[in-house]
Amino acid sequence: MSKKEKEVLEEEVKETAEQEAAAGEESPLEKELKDTKDQLLRTAAEYANYRARSAKEKEQTYSNAKGNVISEILPSIDNLERALAQDNSDYEALKKGVQMTLDGLMASLEKLGVEQCGEAGESFDPNYHNAVMHIEDEELGENVIVDVFQKGYKIGDRVIRPAMVKTAN
Repeated sequence: MSKKEKEVLEEEVKETAEQEAAAGEESPLEKELKDTKDQLLRTAAEYANYRARSAKEKEQTYSNAKGNVISEILPSIDNLERALAQDNSDYEALKKGVQMTLDGLMASLEKLGVEQCGEAGESFDPNYHNAVMHIEDEELGENVIVDVFQKGYKIGDRVIRPAMVKTAN
């Protein structure tokens, strides 16, 4: 299309739009423009609502997760408070109560999917263990954990805390 033909066509479109505007009607182009603008505004509003809803759901999920963990630990806290409230000084009963509380805590962690890592005799893995001491002993194999100073914990493959260990060879 030549430049002159484009100018003629543009003038015809303008005249038609002016005639329709004078008659109180919208041209098809104006109507399409208005519809497109309306659709874009609606899409932008939907996206803003989606972002707000997603942020709220994320916060709610985080809050629910914290609540679930705390509800698992509360019975052990109750047991410790009851043990401290006892007036008698029976060491064996106190030791048994503390052991039962520890067992309850470990059961709660297991229920939440937390596993212990780092036992004496295991092979050393730097992904799960932190070697803080090293000894040479021909009776033990290479990279064997000899002693565990602090147990490690993990959920699936994610390490929450590496085990602090002493290794051999």
